[in-house]
Amino acid sequence: MASHLRYLARPQLASLQPTSLGLRSTIPILPISRCFSTTSPALDWLTPKQPEISKSPKGRPHVPTGGSSRGTTVVWGDYGLRMKDHDRRVPASSLKIAEETIKRRLRGMNYTLYKRVSANIGVYTKGNEQRMGKGKGKFDYWTAKVAVSRIVFELKGDVHEKVAREAFRLAGHKLPGLWEFVNKDDPPVVGLTKLGNGVTLESLKRARRATPLGTKDMPNPPNSTSSSPSASQ
Repeated sequence: MASHLRYLARPQLASLQPTSLGLRSTIPILPISRCFSTTSPALDWLTPKQPEISKSPKGRPHVPTGGSSRGTTVVWGDYGLRMKDHDRRVPASSLKIAEETIKRRLRGMNYTLYKRVSANIGVYTKGNEQRMGKGKGKFDYWTAKVAVSRIVFELKGDVHEKVAREAFRLAGHKLPGLWEFVNKDDPPVVGLTKLGNGVTLESLKRARRATPLGTKDMPNPPNSTSSSPSASQ
């Protein structure tokens, strides 16, 4: 019996085993190996792979300053859905419903849907009528911090613009806040100001302080004015 087990453990294919009645063929035996994959597992954009080490503070979504327009234009697709009013935390459940709404509207069509945000911020709550202090509470749900003018979904494929606009309109009704439909060639946005039509990044960075009245025709007009009490004294 031990010799038979040693024979089965050998990394070889079909062979002949001697028996009392003669020679008979055996089933092909493959070498024993571990099952593994060289590709990393696909991460879920609505649930992080690992829990948070420390509980996330409420805070506010990070908005790029200094004239940055990162994340406000369509990169991979042809159409996009962009936040319009102000920054907020969008729950993972709302993002999932919006994704399912888009897929339901585009059922049977050839397209690719890109997600530009990730629900990796944990929200912790405590029950009603509890004393103050003693931590943030227990984990409740995952959320994503979406800044103003941020692209959330992108769509690419053989889809007409009217159909894509309708799909994103339905998805925007499932999400909190106001949303707008954008195209591939739409200009970027800095804060709430859209670039284009004479508005450039240099013009936004330029000082907007107007020249004081009556000093435009002076040979040496003052550089700036101040309305502080110390300056008037």
